Amino acid sequence: MPLAFESISHGTIAFGFFNIDSDMLLLDRYFFFATEFSTYISGMAESDKDGAFETIWQVYHIADTEDIGDLMGAIHATRYTGFIGETYRRFPFPLNPEDFKQKPEGYRNREIVESMIEKYAGACRINVAVDEKKQEIGIGAYSFTRAVFHQLLNYVWRGGYPRWKDEVRPDYVMAMKKAVEKSDNSLFAGIVFET
Repeated sequence: MPLAFESISHGTIAFGFFNIDSDMLLLDRYFFFATEFSTYISGMAESDKDGAFETIWQVYHIADTEDIGDLMGAIHATRYTGFIGETYRRFPFPLNPEDFKQKPEGYRNREIVESMIEKYAGACRINVAVDEKKQEIGIGAYSFTRAVFHQLLNYVWRGGYPRWKDEVRPDYVMAMKKAVEKSDNSLFAGIVFET
């Protein structure tokens, strides 16, 4: 379930997993797989560039709210609109509340989820830039303080809300954490991965 995070640029926005059977994340109107997100973060952490830093991420962008869909309607099986609605038609919300856990094998459904999102969004490249002086990071149109950026990383580490099933994290998340903890890049200074 996506949670609310404070951006510098757009106020409160949603970030997170939106279906337990997929490893796709949303960042307001951007959609990308957690596998790529973790790889991008690992690359930033392993870079010998400190301070100002720029790179490009490949994401999907859905401009129209109707094309994004109604998450709560899809969860409650009352309104299947847009991409999120189509995702929940294919991967419904579990009947038993105890089964509501983010599945570490969600990456296996990537081809199915990609075929669905491509009906609603085109892939695009966004600029990701770190401003060391301001201690901010820009992810496309969205800007965050370093502290909130750390919260985003912790969200993925935890498996969001409701957390990873059986507390088992995918290898790509483990690799991201390891790269971040070893990093000398000031962007990651002071991060503490929550248990």
